[in-house]
Amino acid sequence: MRQVLEGIRIADFSHVMAGPYATHLLRLLGAEVIKIEAPGRGDAMRYYGADRRYDGMAPAFIAVNAGKKSIVLDLKNPDDLAQARSLVGRCDVLVENFRPGVMQRLGLDYPAVKALNPSVVYCSVSGYGQSGPRRDWPAIDNIVQATSGMMSLGGDPDGPPMRVGFPVVDTLTGQTAAFAIMSALLRRERSGEGDFIDVAMFDATIAFMASAVVPFLVTGQALARTGNTGYSGQPTSALFKAKDGHSISLGVVQQHQFELLARLLQQPQWLADPLFRDPDTRRQNLAAVQNALSGVLATRDAAEWEQLLSAAGIPCGMVRDISQAMSLPALDERALRIALKVPGLPGREDVAVLGPGFVSSQAGRTELAAPPTLGQHSEEIRDWLRRP
Repeated sequence: MRQVLEGIRIADFSHVMAGPYATHLLRLLGAEVIKIEAPGRGDAMRYYGADRRYDGMAPAFIAVNAGKKSIVLDLKNPDDLAQARSLVGRCDVLVENFRPGVMQRLGLDYPAVKALNPSVVYCSVSGYGQSGPRRDWPAIDNIVQATSGMMSLGGDPDGPPMRVGFPVVDTLTGQTAAFAIMSALLRRERSGEGDFIDVAMFDATIAFMASAVVPFLVTGQALARTGNTGYSGQPTSALFKAKDGHSISLGVVQQHQFELLARLLQQPQWLADPLFRDPDTRRQNLAAVQNALSGVLATRDAAEWEQLLSAAGIPCGMVRDISQAMSLPALDERALRIALKVPGLPGREDVAVLGPGFVSSQAGRTELAAPPTLGQHSEEIRDWLRRP
């Protein structure tokens, strides 16, 4: 079955995470991605992490580069720069995430590339965008978590701000860039015109935080940190310890869910207790409600509660670590995990990467080659560029 982006070719000048994640998503949809890397060490993500056995093919690099091609080009060398110009002239999309101004100095900015390839979709990814007073400020994931307000939303009410425990800004920025590129390709299909897309990590993060930012814009009041209590502020949307010491997360936020929970837990007296009467009352008596729930939920193991409550229509989930989450059924069936063989990888060669996060009835099953070694496809791509 033909994938939606088959026949689309992407010149990927990006490195580390946000840009490569965008082109990874597009590769999963069938695009051909040609990764342009500097001589020597190439993408710094090849060496990410403390285990030097993986140098050149670090797990974080594998995560977002499977199935791509790699060519080594020194963009400060006139001959290599000429090959880069020839390459972008034949591609549908260009993605870059250098500091603003770098591509212009190289003669590979949007006006220059558009002159070579009028219908190109050109996407620049940076910390704060290609314009504005913070244009030249450096930024990485945890910096934008701080400057966007995201970090202020995490952690306990009486504790310090808390960073999200994985590079969420990088990945949401990459997803935003992929979404923008797809929209530009659709527009080009209709109009024949290319586009310049300016994606800022800061902008993408603010947009991603709509559920926290828009309430402030409407009320003028910032959301308080609630720790592990959910967005609703309900005491019944929080973490509780089960009998086996594992935690379970409840998501009981509506009145009918609370009534169902009380009956299932065989606590009919909660329905008559004035402290438990409605969501507002329960919010005002958070400690009393949570103490009552904690006593009951400590009587069974977490997995048992998860099965029992979920089957009854009550939102509940056991808190798992990554290894436990990856052992759940249906990951392969739902294309969340894509098998991959990486020759020479320490420990084991048969690994996996993640799919796009959705299932489509019209998409075929995605198969990916291993991430490229540095410059693996240089000669193949140069030969192609020599042909008319």
